[in-house]
Amino acid sequence: MDKRITQRRLIFALVWCEVVATVVRGQSPRNVVATYHLYNPHLIGWNLTAAKGYCSTWYAKMPLSWRSKYGWAAFCGPIGDQGKAACGKCLCVTNTATGDTKTVRIVDKCGNGGINLDVNVFRQIDTDGVGYQKGYLNVDYHFVDCRDNYYY
Repeated sequence: MDKRITQRRLIFALVWCEVVATVVRGQSPRNVVATYHLYNPHLIGWNLTAAKGYCSTWYAKMPLSWRSKYGWAAFCGPIGDQGKAACGKCLCVTNTATGDTKTVRIVDKCGNGGINLDVNVFRQIDTDGVGYQKGYLNVDYHFVDCRDNYYY
């Protein structure tokens, strides 16, 4: 009898851990601070090495079509993979004040607890200009599939 109870408790614990993990993975952080960074990838030929981004170690040799498909961002948000595990992934970033949205690729890491968007992406979602005046935007974000069809 004790063995069955122990097995049930173990199964319950495993199921509960999976439920919690699923909920955490599905969260979309709200009102995260997004600043801007002067990557200006279009001016450097979308060259990750020239940008000196953390992720260039692993992704600098990806095809131009991969490097230029999305705007660039440094990521250190409160929820999601960090460091190398975040490199190459995509985020859907939404300006909470205007609702404007853009997909970005993570090419760098940061230390401010938020997101550093390439200045061009920042301006594209800062349609009322308030974020540029303040130097930051409040954004919601969630990870999205980049749909690159590259193996890495």
